[in-house]
Formats: sequence, C-alpha cells, structure tokens
Amino acid sequence: MATADDPATEEIRRAIRDLCRRFPDAYWREMDAARSYPEAFIAALTEGGWLAALIPEEYGGAGLGVRQAAAILEEIHRSGGNAAAAHAQMYTMGTLLRHGSEEQKRRYLPDIASGRLRLQAFGVTEPNAGSDTTRIATTAVRDGAHYVINGQKIFTSRFDHSDLELLLARTTPYDQVSDKTQGLSVFLVDLTTPGIEAHPIPTMMNHDTFAVFFNDVRVPAENLIGEEGKGFRYILDGMNVERILIASECIGDGRYFVERASRYASERVVFDRPIGQNQGVQFPIAHAYAAVEAAALMRDRAAELFDRGERCGAEANMAKLLASEASWQAANAAIQTFGGYGFATEYDIERKFRETRLYQVAPVANNLVLAYLGHHVLGMPRSY
Repeated sequence: MATADDPATEEIRRAIRDLCRRFPDAYWREMDAARSYPEAFIAALTEGGWLAALIPEEYGGAGLGVRQAAAILEEIHRSGGNAAAAHAQMYTMGTLLRHGSEEQKRRYLPDIASGRLRLQAFGVTEPNAGSDTTRIATTAVRDGAHYVINGQKIFTSRFDHSDLELLLARTTPYDQVSDKTQGLSVFLVDLTTPGIEAHPIPTMMNHDTFAVFFNDVRVPAENLIGEEGKGFRYILDGMNVERILIASECIGDGRYFVERASRYASERVVFDRPIGQNQGVQFPIAHAYAAVEAAALMRDRAAELFDRGERCGAEANMAKLLASEASWQAANAAIQTFGGYGFATEYDIERKFRETRLYQVAPVANNLVLAYLGHHVLGMPRSY
C-alpha cells in the first residue's frame, strides 16, 4: 500500500476482497468470452450497498468519501475483476449531489441507492466534438414545461443497463455565447422516453457501450440539474471524481499485474532457477511497482482534496494520467514475464491487458490531460 488507510477504509477493502472471492477469475473469463454483462456481480455490489457509497445516509446511501469509494473500485480490479460495469453510479454523484435540487435528490437518490433505479449512463462524448466538450452539437430547446433534445452521443457505456442518463446538451448556441463554456446544461433523462435510439459498439474488450440518438426527446424541465447554461462547470465536478475513481481502477490493475508477475516469476523455474532471479525479468516488475505506488500517492492526494471540498482539478488529472500509464507499464511487464502463457486466456493476463489499455484513451485521453496541465497549471498557450 502506498499510504496507510484508516481502520474504516481498511475494513472496506477487506469486505470487497471477501465479496470478490465469490467471483473468481473463471467468472470474469466467462463474462469476457461471452461478452456478457456481469449481472450477478453487480447485484452483489448493490445488495452490499457498495454502489451507494457516495450517496449520503439521509438518502439511503453509505455516506462515504471519495477516498473510500476509490478503495472499493481499486480492490475490485486488484482482485481480477472489472468495475467498469458499475462505476458511473459513483462518479455521476459528483454532479447530482453538488448541483441537483433537494427535490431531485429526494426523488431519485433513495431508489438509486437501493438499486431500484440505475444511473449508469453518462452522455457527454460526441463523434464530431473531439476533445473540446464545448463543441457538442446535441441541443435542448425549451418548449413550455419540457426541453426538446436532439443530437447524438457516442461511447455511452451501460446504456442498456441504465434507467437514467446524465446528459450534457447545448441550451444556447455556441455562436451566441461570449464564453464557450456557457450555454451548456445537464439533464437527468429517463431512458424509456420516446425518441431515444441506441446501437451497440463492439470493442476490443467486454465493454458495454453504445451510440445513442435523440430525436425530439421531451424531457421535463424539472429534470434540469442546477441552472440552465451552467452545466459545463457542473460536469467538471463529476469529471474530477471520475478521474480519481478511474485512477483507482488503474492502480488496482497495476497491483494485480505486479502481484501476479512477481508470484509467477518466483515460481517459474527455467534452466534450474526461478526466472525472477534474472534482473531482466525482475527489474521491469520492480519498476512498474514503483510507478503504481507513486500514482497511488497522487490519487490519495486528489481524493483528500475533493473530500475536503477544495480544488483538485490538477491533482485528479495527474492521478488519472500517472495511474493509467503505470497500469499499462505493469501490464506489459506481466505479459513479458508470463511469456507465451500471458497470451493464453486461462491465465487472465491477456484479458486484464486489454481492459487496462482503455484508460489511456478514456474517459479522457492522456494527451488532453497533458494539454490541461500545460495550459491551466503551467500557464503555457492553449494548444487546441
């Protein structure tokens, strides 16, 4: 562990490890081979109250901090699982809790906490906006007591396992605002509303994601979160949580790879000696370990700042950058250590190898993180 956890957080880690033992490697291997959603695993997380970690107790949740939520997701990945099937229910809370109305929170949060409602879909990315979220073309036009939404989102994960979606749309055209971050609004959308059409996007790993089309979708005005036109700032709160939690999944992956590779290198004997006795095998694993533990320190710092209500954009972005790079470094060290067996499905390294590669690209590309740091933190000219 990079830093010592408080007793409550360590108890959470133990509980998640116990839960994950019920879903061993063979379970995840089967899900991956069949491209199936891990229903049983998500049900167990829901029944244990883990997906309600960030929902306050007054709304039926656990009332935990981001540091504890990070521990939950990290341990799932460290155990060989994949929390991507459910993690959005945590990071969407950054927007809903901080900016939703009291009526919205009382209406939705208890059912989300119990699992009666699923908030897993997050509609921001669009095919023609690239990395500039302010350029999204999905519109929401006020029509009496409703907003009428038209447009397209892409890579909307878990659409078919969600009842609600957190959606970002333009309520004021781009060319009519002086500040391009203005005029964007956030809505809670009931996915059973007429006019919504979705098509699955097959991917390299077992990742449940869709292209979603909105055709004159009427959303009640009461489902607007916060003020109209202020949604970009609201989404950033959710994105900071997202980056911290994604970093935690990467740290879990990194620790998984390091532990598996270290054990295999110590047990695998070739030419009458363990292969881990060779520095060419040992050093890449040790180097990956150092990178993972350093990333964990930045993740812990970002989570601490967020839980205190302080600015953490730089730290959250750096945590995601460092953790995704460290997990990929560890993945490569592991597959090199296992050699040919690393490509065999029964060893699970190749599955986790494919899964952890995603995080250098999504939910934010690492080059965009570098652009953020260069411009907003280091004060250099904007690069795009």
